[in-house]
Amino acid sequence: MQRLESVASLESLREPLVAQRRAERPTIVIPAGTCGRASGAERLIDAAKDALGAGRQNVRLRVTGCHGFCQMEPSVLVEPSRTFYPNVAPEDMRRIVAAAERGETLDDLLFQDPDTGRAVRCQDDLPFYAKQVRTLLSWNEQVDPTDIETYIGVGGYGGLAKVLRRGDPSWILEKIKSSGLRGRGGAGFPTGIKWELLAAQPNGRGKFVVCNADEGDPGAYMDRSLLEGNPHAVIEGMLIGACATAATEGIVYVRNEYPLAIEHLGIALKQAREAGLLGEEILGTEFSFNIVMVRGAGAFVCGEETALIRSIEGMPPEPRQRPPFPIQKGINGKPTGINNVETWANVPVIVEKGVRAFANVGTKKSPGTKIFSLVGKIKRTGLVEVPMGMTIAELIHDIGGGAVNGGTVKAVQTGGPSGGCIPAGFFHLPIDYDSLSEAGSIMGSGGLIVMDDRTCMVDVAKYFMRFLKDESCGKCFTCRKGTQRMYELLDDISAGRGDLEKLDLLRELALTVQDASMCGLGQTAANPVLSTLHYFHEEYVEHIENKRCPAGCCKPLITFSINENCKGCGACARACPEQAVSGRKGERHTIDPAKCIKCGACRNACKFDAVDVT
Repeated sequence: MQRLESVASLESLREPLVAQRRAERPTIVIPAGTCGRASGAERLIDAAKDALGAGRQNVRLRVTGCHGFCQMEPSVLVEPSRTFYPNVAPEDMRRIVAAAERGETLDDLLFQDPDTGRAVRCQDDLPFYAKQVRTLLSWNEQVDPTDIETYIGVGGYGGLAKVLRRGDPSWILEKIKSSGLRGRGGAGFPTGIKWELLAAQPNGRGKFVVCNADEGDPGAYMDRSLLEGNPHAVIEGMLIGACATAATEGIVYVRNEYPLAIEHLGIALKQAREAGLLGEEILGTEFSFNIVMVRGAGAFVCGEETALIRSIEGMPPEPRQRPPFPIQKGINGKPTGINNVETWANVPVIVEKGVRAFANVGTKKSPGTKIFSLVGKIKRTGLVEVPMGMTIAELIHDIGGGAVNGGTVKAVQTGGPSGGCIPAGFFHLPIDYDSLSEAGSIMGSGGLIVMDDRTCMVDVAKYFMRFLKDESCGKCFTCRKGTQRMYELLDDISAGRGDLEKLDLLRELALTVQDASMCGLGQTAANPVLSTLHYFHEEYVEHIENKRCPAGCCKPLITFSINENCKGCGACARACPEQAVSGRKGERHTIDPAKCIKCGACRNACKFDAVDVT
């Protein structure tokens, strides 16, 4: 693309691109984020190109990032009809292209709703999508992340153009403050106030704005998918933030385990520089700003701002005492403002569409939408974007479809390892920063793990505590030894070695770690323990007094056996890795306890509920 010399040249380029997008021309859209590629999207792309090469010039192909419904990948979306085809095979692509050219629908390839038995044609009518409000994720459907013109064609960099025309940083700050945008990376600090504090710092030595893309929560991949699918939204958000705060340098800190996000971000930065949207005298104005990418090694502690700053500076990622805060003294001693990927991506939306449009979604104290990764023991999994204030029940049951395999949803973990487990009795709560905090959890970056009645809450607390003790940087004694000791106590309880005194010690230790740790990792590390102790106390008591795991998860406390429901089909025997299951076909099978390693493979394979865990 040619270099843009002025704001007017950007706007003149956008007009034909927007007009081209609005033309009623069938488009085959293939999501090819990490989830899509892992499921075979690249084979679909090759098949689509072969089909389109057969003289079909009136059908277009657009390769995008993730659309959210990862469970249905590889999938195809046909525009403008919004026809959705899930789990598509490469051999179906020629039929899909031909049908799109004729304006027809292939009924046999449509999504079949298992609850109603009917076929659903339009993606927006699928139960997974119906209640979502897709502000950011909708861009993932419209943008080729490797082509800057597709972003400009949907209005991209329009917010930057508006900001540069005004040339008034205070106008930007007022917009962001009025919108009520809160940081989407954890605690929900008001973004406008953070920017205002950064703008007030002297800029003689320069200032940094940083995008924290070091998404470390198990099961969370919101930031990864945004960077893979629409990196220009983050770049534009950072450009607007730099205009507002007089920042001179930008950094995107992304974990090295995100190769596709790194690839697409690198391409986007290169294209933005070539187009004159990064560098010196951007679009012919006095505004100069550049962004570089820094790869992190994937340490969970880098989610804490001061640890992230030390990592950028090339030092071990250990938090430091505050004050001074990063806003005052950050990278190389310069004032530094840090927001996460989703926060930056919301900025162009607010500037371009207006404060009212943003604030009218969500709640008064938590406006806008929030992206969650919906994973775990739930029917429909993927990325969801919902308005703040939606209840947990709506998200779990209406969008997620409830528990898998006829189970019952027992709890949901929000906020990753540093979050808490909220029981089903509290699913009436709205999803916002304040309500989740009052329930003993946090919003975090948006990881949401669903647990059913086969989930042991002691085991859950132990799993997250093992993760946190391994990820502790070790600088703070309270966190380093406290998380280790909490894990050891949980391990004793799950193995039947606990007593009620250890339960009291566990609670006391958790409160100490919460109160005395130096940084946010340690201060929130106790949340999984304290929330499960509070809401699922009886499970701990059952492990201690009766040496029994009610969910049948803790191996030292369980025994597998086969009951009279057994049909002798042999599925359990075939699934057993230790050949511990035996029996004749058509007759009730048995499990040899000496060989059984309690892996649960037999139970998962059985369709007749014939495997008991006691």
